[in-house]
Amino acid sequence: MATKESLLPLKMLLFSFHAANTIILSFLPLYLAYKGLNGTEIGWVLAIGPLASIFAQPFWGYMSDKYKSVKKSLLYCVIGLLIFSTLFFQMSGLIPIMFMGALFYFFTSPIGGLGDSLAQRRANDIGISFGTIRTWGSIGFAISSLIIGKTLSTYGVQHMIWPYLFFGFIALLVVLRLKDVKVESAPVKLKDVGILMKNKSFLFFLMAIVFLSVAHRTNDSFIGLYISELGGSEALVGLGWFVGVASEALIFAFAGFWFRKFHPLFFVMIAGILYSIRWFIYGLADDPMFVIGLQFLHGLTFGIFYLAALDYVTRLIPKSLQSTGHLVYYAVFFGISGIIGSLGGGAIMDHFGGGTLYYILGFISLAGTISIFIYHVAFSGRRAIQR
Repeated sequence: MATKESLLPLKMLLFSFHAANTIILSFLPLYLAYKGLNGTEIGWVLAIGPLASIFAQPFWGYMSDKYKSVKKSLLYCVIGLLIFSTLFFQMSGLIPIMFMGALFYFFTSPIGGLGDSLAQRRANDIGISFGTIRTWGSIGFAISSLIIGKTLSTYGVQHMIWPYLFFGFIALLVVLRLKDVKVESAPVKLKDVGILMKNKSFLFFLMAIVFLSVAHRTNDSFIGLYISELGGSEALVGLGWFVGVASEALIFAFAGFWFRKFHPLFFVMIAGILYSIRWFIYGLADDPMFVIGLQFLHGLTFGIFYLAALDYVTRLIPKSLQSTGHLVYYAVFFGISGIIGSLGGGAIMDHFGGGTLYYILGFISLAGTISIFIYHVAFSGRRAIQR
């Protein structure tokens, strides 16, 4: 009973943060379009988040490992989220929006990675599937996307700050009740991070997944605009995210039944193949309901890919550097890939349209699947780093 009680604040943190995050992920491009920015300018603003995360993710991960408290880092980040999101939504014009966006994302972008890192470590400690904890983030994302989509469709996307702050305050309340994970080791020093930089298996794995993560992050940034381009409303954008993340929640929830049957790299390659098929099909769309109807593929791509990749990264890094390693992985997945996807995707949307963008994503994902296979062959004989 104590275990369930100790997990409840963590589940609620994942629920509330991802409920807030879906508002940014799903509707910020539409909000920026409302502010008068074109596709290329929206791409620049969306790239600020991943750029900030490249610095923020390793920094907050390192601070967590150094002071042996994920909870403290989460608390500072959630407070920063509330302060700088309020300022961010007051800005007008490309430069002010980008400047305040950088500060906003510095505190916001690590929260998902820190929460997942804590969930992964808690799951390992008590012997349960990480997916059974992480699914609460997906549930929050799905419910928020559906409800907030309908709300903004009625009242206007310019009011998105209010539901965002609502979920942000819930996150602040629950983070105070989190249970930290204790690691029995000496305090981490900056030079210890060099262990990760010398881990060839870890570094080459991050390089191999970039293709898949670039395509995924491009879709995250522009699927709302693509649905809008096809004639869909904010409510349909929210519905599309609901369908996608509901399927993701199911994948996470039942991970304990399927995930351990094969090596995680096998699942990463399966996800890569499905990603390629998914993007090629999306490129054929001529109606927003076509895209929404196929959003169940989100669970079979991102859900499988994310679980498998995070599990594999956990095997490659020592326990004393788990938060740092997880957030370096996050910085690549959501940072570097997000910059490339936002800038490139925005320019392609402006000049060629959404259909062409998704055809290109299909080929990028195909290249990513091949890179994972090459990595598997090259490193299949190597052992995970000793704990």
